[in-house]
Amino acid sequence: MKLLFDFLPVVLFFAVYKIYNDFYLATGVIIIATAAQVGWMWWRHGKVERMPLITLALLVVFGGITLILQDEIFLKWKVSVVNWLFGLVFLGSQFIGKKPLIQRMMDAQISLPPPVWRRLNMAWVVFFLAMGMLNLYVIYQFDTDTWVDFKLYGLLGLTLVFVVAQGFYLARHMDVIEPDSSSTKPQGEND
Repeated sequence: MKLLFDFLPVVLFFAVYKIYNDFYLATGVIIIATAAQVGWMWWRHGKVERMPLITLALLVVFGGITLILQDEIFLKWKVSVVNWLFGLVFLGSQFIGKKPLIQRMMDAQISLPPPVWRRLNMAWVVFFLAMGMLNLYVIYQFDTDTWVDFKLYGLLGLTLVFVVAQGFYLARHMDVIEPDSSSTKPQGEND
């Protein structure tokens, strides 16, 4: 559900672009939708994580330049810049602090050995860097309609595939918590 919430501004960008065939109107919509999303997070939780704030800041900068200069390339590049920044943050977390970023984000839900956390974190680094490069390829090899389709279907699809693959990888390494055997004995049974 969180993944779909995270992609909501992209879906709105896609819908507005497809309905009105207006890249600049869609750019305004994604800026407003992302700002509303961050505002909702603040209202709901009293705080906002760094990643959505960074995304919003870059979207305002690159989207704003796109609108002011009426040049699509700036918003298109924002996708690569955001992915590369996320990749660098995940990479930096391998060396700064006691835990890699992915562990800090997920260790309340699952327990993994430290080497698995590091490999998982590096997988995200590679994923983010690759998505940034793939975005540049699509920008310069295809038209805007194809890029808009890629932004929704390609990036969302590849992210879902990566998350599912990550799930299979994690399943091999997760600790299985055994139910307490004393709670499954019939009442009155002696040890």
